Amino acid sequence: MNGILVIDKPAGLTSHDVVNRVRRILGQKSVGHLGTLDPSATGVLPIVVGNLTRLAQFYTQSEKSYEGVIRFGFATDTYDADGEPASAAQPVTLDLQQLREATAAFQGPIQQMPPPFSAKKIAGVPAYKLARKKQQVEMKPVEVEIKEFAVLAADGDCLCFRARVSSGTYMRSVAHDLGQKIGCGAHLKSLRRTAVAEFRIEDAHSLEQLEMAARQGSAEGLAVHPRMLLPKFPCVTANDESATLIRHGRAVNLPEMSKASRVKIFYGQSNLIAIGTRVAGTLFHPEIVLRSSIPEEAH
Repeated sequence: MNGILVIDKPAGLTSHDVVNRVRRILGQKSVGHLGTLDPSATGVLPIVVGNLTRLAQFYTQSEKSYEGVIRFGFATDTYDADGEPASAAQPVTLDLQQLREATAAFQGPIQQMPPPFSAKKIAGVPAYKLARKKQQVEMKPVEVEIKEFAVLAADGDCLCFRARVSSGTYMRSVAHDLGQKIGCGAHLKSLRRTAVAEFRIEDAHSLEQLEMAARQGSAEGLAVHPRMLLPKFPCVTANDESATLIRHGRAVNLPEMSKASRVKIFYGQSNLIAIGTRVAGTLFHPEIVLRSSIPEEAH
């Protein structure tokens, strides 16, 4: 199978756990994911399979959307509900207006400190490994962008929110920093990712649904249609002669009229065979060739 599956990751599994499950279900080794989710988080985890794993390089800076709950009253060492309390609990009465004013400081480009329990590396060692050993973890702030942070509701000591953020943003850090700003401590109680790039929760399938489809021989039917991938790259269709040249890494002239620097090259309606980079005019060089997708009979 060659494709991208949108999996609705359940709580309790790491992103790597999901990759391993998909490998077993499909009986394929070439499987990866587009953007790590914490074990306790749920939602959109795009899984790349077969030769489409080569498209992962175009998703490293993908925008992500979330819905979640922040609990106020105490912080934790992991910044989420899985951690140990880092401060004594205190009673909290949330005021929506106060919350909206406080969250305004967390919108736009900001300098964010990653959580000590994270995959960020310190001298080549993941921070969470040092944190688990109670070793000193000195993180450096990273510039991220919070494009939207909407306060949806307040219930007791919990805030429900919706957020849209740049790649590399930790919602756990947002929760922790918001608690510090208000002065009562806070942590991320729950998180659900609703989108990564063009992949939406409405298109997601459970691992159980994938397993059932695989048993029925219809797993490919759950994959995102190739023409829906990388929507910023226009689609062009190669004829037999061009497909053969592309197979051998040769530049070709393609019927493409926009000024896009990259295009998705198809052989037929749904067979994605390459990503092409414009050389000049309608001449494109195949930047990535998905060789096994090009039929041998193309000539």
